[in-house]
Amino acid sequence: MKKKSKTPSRMKYEQSHPTVSFRVSKELYDRLQAVKEAEGKSTTDVLKVGAGLLEVKVRKEKKIRDQAYEEGRQRGVEEAKDRYAVTYPCRVCGKEIVVTGDHVKRAIKTYMREHGWGHADCVNRR
Repeated sequence: MKKKSKTPSRMKYEQSHPTVSFRVSKELYDRLQAVKEAEGKSTTDVLKVGAGLLEVKVRKEKKIRDQAYEEGRQRGVEEAKDRYAVTYPCRVCGKEIVVTGDHVKRAIKTYMREHGWGHADCVNRR
């Protein structure tokens, strides 16, 4: 069986672009894949950064996780405010006031007790 000969252009390309092959641990491989995905870089680009040949801002995995955590936390806080915050309108300007202080909560509790507020089912049974 005759070996297929390479074209002159292919031989020139292979001389100017030699193959680099090495083995890494599974942990390092997984980390390399995470960096490539997070940064949108190729293996060659990551190697250039490691060799100091390509100056790019490579975000650390911790920074990426911290940013995602903070964005998720903030979204959760906003959803909780929308769902659980007790508010009432200002009698002068009409803007919303959020009930936060203990004295305001006690005043609302007293008002509701004095005016007979209760569960709809409980009030209807009377």
